[in-house]
Amino acid sequence: MKRRAFTMAGLALALTGCGRIVDARATARETAFEAEFPPTGQLIQVQGRTVHVDIRGSGPDLILLHGASGNSRDFTFSLADRLATRYRVLAFDRPGLGWTDAIGAQTDNPIAQAELLRAAADQLGVRRPVVLGHSYGGAVAMAWGLRAPGDTAALVIVSGATMPWPGTLTGWYAFLETPLGDRVGPPLLTALAPVSLGNRIMAGIFAPQPVPLGYADYIGVGLAARRGNYRANASQINGLRAYLRVMAPQYPRLTMPVEVIHGGQDSIVPADIHALPLAEALPNAALTILPDQGHMPQHGDPQAIIDAVDRASVRAGLR
Repeated sequence: MKRRAFTMAGLALALTGCGRIVDARATARETAFEAEFPPTGQLIQVQGRTVHVDIRGSGPDLILLHGASGNSRDFTFSLADRLATRYRVLAFDRPGLGWTDAIGAQTDNPIAQAELLRAAADQLGVRRPVVLGHSYGGAVAMAWGLRAPGDTAALVIVSGATMPWPGTLTGWYAFLETPLGDRVGPPLLTALAPVSLGNRIMAGIFAPQPVPLGYADYIGVGLAARRGNYRANASQINGLRAYLRVMAPQYPRLTMPVEVIHGGQDSIVPADIHALPLAEALPNAALTILPDQGHMPQHGDPQAIIDAVDRASVRAGLR
């Protein structure tokens, strides 16, 4: 019994020592990642939280909300500048991701995310915006519209995860939801995972289109590899379906123009589970399926996204 006690104590000390080494390396890598990929816009204080927003252009207000694991750089890589020729574009980092603070126990809540970013937009003088959300950001855009239907001119939902899906999440996200996964997964990944792993995951997200030249160097994979980012992203993905079960029955009361645009080859957020039933539920929706596009049509066919924004603006009387 004594030998076993000594063995367990030794193992605990070893794990503690390894944990300290891993945490130190994770901290060093996070510092380097943040130096390499600083904010592209401004950091503002909203309800005691730091919110990052990149603002460019002039014209009707256009809000851009990025997807899971990402940040506003997904839009500022190229699309934001093209839209900024005729809109005031505000690309936000969602709570817990990029340079925007998490919001505690509400970080996984797309409605709470929308409320924080709406408050930020209000501070910046935004009025009756068109709100575009990509992937998970589509759920936040829908929440934005539900919470402020009278002050939302139109919605543009791009490859949006907006409807409760069948089945359950498995693999990495299921593991991160466990106490053990939450404790050991993010530190180990931040400390040890090569950036090339993120690049391989990125290629799968873009398929069947290629990753645009220069995108991997610009997007800031290292920002997504921070411990807090891993935890926030996992909690958001794991928690989304429960929130969509509450949100989806309310969609039919949204009367503003909504452009629903989705890649026909999207295997990450399939159109038949999300885009098609969303368009059917909304009384004023226009559905566009891009047959050859996957999950990232804002890069594979950016003109189709720009056209959708323009259509939404015209339908809303903004142009």
